[in-house]
Amino acid sequence: MASTAAGKQRIPKVAKVKNKAPAEVQITAEQLLREAKERELELLPPPPKQKITDEEELNDYKLKKRKGFEDNIRKNRTVISNWIKYAQWEESLKEIQRARSIYERALDVDHRNITLWLKYAEMEMKSRQVNHARNIWDRAITILPRVNQFWYKYTYMEEMLGNVAGCRQAFERWMEWEPEEQAWHSYINFELRYKEVDKARTIYERFVIVHPEVKNWIKYARFEEKHGYIAHSRKVYERSVEFFGEEHVDENLFVAFARFEETQKEFERVRVIYKYALDRIPKHQAQELFKNYTMFEKKFGDRRGIEDVIVSKRRFQYEEEVKANPHNYDAWFDYLRLVESDADPDTVREVYERAIANIPPIQEKRHWRRYIYLWINYALYEELEVKDPERTRQVYQACLDLTPHKKFTFAKIWLLYAQFEIRQKNLQGARKVMGTAIGKCPKNKLLKGYIELELQLREFDRCRKLYEKYLEFSPENCTTWIKFAELETILGDVDRARAIFELAIGQPRLDMPEVLWKSYIDFEIEQEEFGNTRNLYKRLLQRTQHVKVWISYAKFELSIDGPDRLQKCRQIYEEANKSMRNCEEKEERLMLLESWRDFEKEFGSDSTRERVRKLLPEKVKKRRKLTAEDGSDAGWEEYYDYIFPEDAANQPNLKLLAMAKMWKRQQMTEESETLPEKDATAEETSPSSEEPAAAPESQPENESSRNTVTETEQEGTYDDRDDDGSSSSSSSSSSSESDDDDDDDGEKKKESRSSEEDKD
Repeated sequence: MASTAAGKQRIPKVAKVKNKAPAEVQITAEQLLREAKERELELLPPPPKQKITDEEELNDYKLKKRKGFEDNIRKNRTVISNWIKYAQWEESLKEIQRARSIYERALDVDHRNITLWLKYAEMEMKSRQVNHARNIWDRAITILPRVNQFWYKYTYMEEMLGNVAGCRQAFERWMEWEPEEQAWHSYINFELRYKEVDKARTIYERFVIVHPEVKNWIKYARFEEKHGYIAHSRKVYERSVEFFGEEHVDENLFVAFARFEETQKEFERVRVIYKYALDRIPKHQAQELFKNYTMFEKKFGDRRGIEDVIVSKRRFQYEEEVKANPHNYDAWFDYLRLVESDADPDTVREVYERAIANIPPIQEKRHWRRYIYLWINYALYEELEVKDPERTRQVYQACLDLTPHKKFTFAKIWLLYAQFEIRQKNLQGARKVMGTAIGKCPKNKLLKGYIELELQLREFDRCRKLYEKYLEFSPENCTTWIKFAELETILGDVDRARAIFELAIGQPRLDMPEVLWKSYIDFEIEQEEFGNTRNLYKRLLQRTQHVKVWISYAKFELSIDGPDRLQKCRQIYEEANKSMRNCEEKEERLMLLESWRDFEKEFGSDSTRERVRKLLPEKVKKRRKLTAEDGSDAGWEEYYDYIFPEDAANQPNLKLLAMAKMWKRQQMTEESETLPEKDATAEETSPSSEEPAAAPESQPENESSRNTVTETEQEGTYDDRDDDGSSSSSSSSSSSESDDDDDDDGEKKKESRSSEEDKD
């Protein structure tokens, strides 16, 4: 005890927790808060009520409260809320003098505090100390003249007291500081409440100078209109238009002015106002103006007026677009369509001249494609609408003089010019135009158009000469040769047509030789020269071995009536099959065989159908290695291949593997018969006994098909051989089961030689 009393403190023992494992039921902070709220742990009991029974207790209570307030103020004088609470407490006790003293002391601390001035003035007004309140407001607006709240409350107090002159004086003092717009409106409304219209007009005059916005001028004009001063209102609108001038015009001002005149039934004035505004306001800022003008014309104008409004609106839009980008030819097209529909020819010509003056800056045809249509539309307008042939001719000539023909030309312009001259019955002029075109810049479309022109005029000799010129210019154009031959055929000169075809197929370079040969063959068939047709097919097959040529040849022989037509057709299929054995495109060979199969199905016997069926290939799925561009391995790719029986017979590895499978199957059958039943059972469960069961039981019918496996087997296997075909693709799955997979290359070469000899 002595040591404890001397100052030593005993350290309490800390309870040791033996089980530090978490409790089964965890208590969260949310649960603690919820329980605290449910049990009302945070609620404090209210303080006991104190009843004051005599004056001495009241004085003690006041002294205690005042001491508390003074202590708070002494701790921090700058906290204005403490001053306000203190003053309001004194006010509640009707101690106005004390409260006034507290407010004054607080103002010494912070005289720029708005709340303090408001509370001070409100206290004086509540206690009906008008002069004190007026004094406080006067001091407040003198110290803080930019606080509008003081002015509003000051003027409101004076008006409530009926002191109109004092209120007006306060407003005048306020207006000297040029406050916001609402303050001016408050002053105007104050004068209007007392029917002082002239004074309100004077305030408006000052107001629109201090705040010169469009809406304020409109309010001023509407104020005059509302009170019946129509002349004054019109004068205000006119002054506002002069005040803003042409640089700062606003569409809302003109819309309001026009509506005012519309209410006064001055429709001509309205129309003049709208047109004046549309001429001076930028078009992208006059959308509302256009809308109101259109509505006005719909209500009070005629049809012509409405159309003028719409056209003028669109015209202004297009003017803005072409000013922004003169090379925007689409905008010019729209603009020209507009003025063509509703304008005199001189105006349209002026717009056309402005449009064609914007020549593309670069001499490239793609930049001129849209521009050249301006000239075309201009010429068509002069010819069809104005009906001025001479001016149309001048437009075409000017366009042709402008176009750089050495770099590029437009055949459409030349052809339209020539057709125009024909419509004017100037045939010599049209031929001169086309001759000039071919001489300056020969091109396919020009030559073709000139030939069509002469054909319509039935000038066949001229057509022949033009075709000759055309073929000299472009001898590789097969379409020209065909059209030339067709012309001679129509004219009945078969020998000339045949000679043209012969010249055509003798050309060293052609763009579409297959079309030319087909036309030549069709020509000979139409002339029923079947011998010439056969010769053509043979000559064509000497140049190309395409499968479609063979099929067409066979169908041609089939179409000729004769006793041996089927034999000839079958013979052609035979020749085609032989010639296409070495073809790399196996799909074309398959196409030929399918065509042959369809032929035999319709005209052949069972033996011929069976023969063709045995020639059909098997479809197998293979895979090959892919190599990336950098030479790295890119994985494997699956693809389908066709194995033809004739080709399979030439592959010795297929034959060898098939024979090995057959031998192994026989061996397994003999062993299963000789071994006991138990050994046979074990044999069946061994992997070697499963191999014959997995092999197909059905054998191919002919000798050549024995060397291949069935299609169902092939589609389920993958052939990992290289693309050069050095190993079997059709029996890769079965070769993994046979014992002869390790044959060397020499044995394969021997087998291939023997198979080739057997084939020969």
